[in-house]
Amino acid sequence: MIRAENIFKSFGTQNILEDISLTFKAGQTNLIIGRSGAGKTVLLKILVGLYPPTKGKVWYNDVDFTSLDKKSIRDIRMQVGMLFQGTALFDSMTVEENIRFPMDMFTNQTAKEKIDRVNFCLERVDLTGVLDKYPSQLSGGMQKRVGIARAIVLKPKYLFCDEPNSGLDPKTSMVIDQLIHEITIENNITTIINTHDMNSVMEIGDNIALLHNGQLAWEGSNDQVLTSNNKVLQDFVFASPFLQKVRDLHA
Repeated sequence: MIRAENIFKSFGTQNILEDISLTFKAGQTNLIIGRSGAGKTVLLKILVGLYPPTKGKVWYNDVDFTSLDKKSIRDIRMQVGMLFQGTALFDSMTVEENIRFPMDMFTNQTAKEKIDRVNFCLERVDLTGVLDKYPSQLSGGMQKRVGIARAIVLKPKYLFCDEPNSGLDPKTSMVIDQLIHEITIENNITTIINTHDMNSVMEIGDNIALLHNGQLAWEGSNDQVLTSNNKVLQDFVFASPFLQKVRDLHA
């Protein structure tokens, strides 16, 4: 579990986040949604420790993450997996080298233990026969799968995903969504996803937090999205004329 407690964030005189309190539970896909500039990325960076909050605390279970020293922060980060928007794979490394990289950095495992874990993770994301390939030789969807394999290679307790479906076609996006959801449940991971993809919201949104102008505007599950009377949520969900027609047909 990760808990944000009364988080404020400012850059100079610009207020980005104002009094955000949220609980992200283990074994669930927790989605942060909102329009561009709502504060999603800033909140995600605070949760993972890339930005300090101006005010407030972040708790990893019962540990006050915001008050830790550098060594203790490093210990926590070894339990964190990251899936970046652009996958952030190393172009000069093979798939095997990319996935093995966190183990090379943070463990003393043997070469056999590492390759066994790499193969296990690749099998889990339904990729085989790509160990010696480079990212440029893979499709966008395959690169995302490699990114997921690398994110889970250290068996994380916490998984952060920044726009995991960016640049993917709708069918591949659904596959990636389901893969993240399955891995989250199987391993009881606390997964936090920053997204504006409404398909993701409706398919895997166990817990959804909507940010608007740096404030928490709504929180609930995907089952509650279409029935909520929250105007900010409705404006976000039914932003396109097509979705407005769908809503009117079901009204």
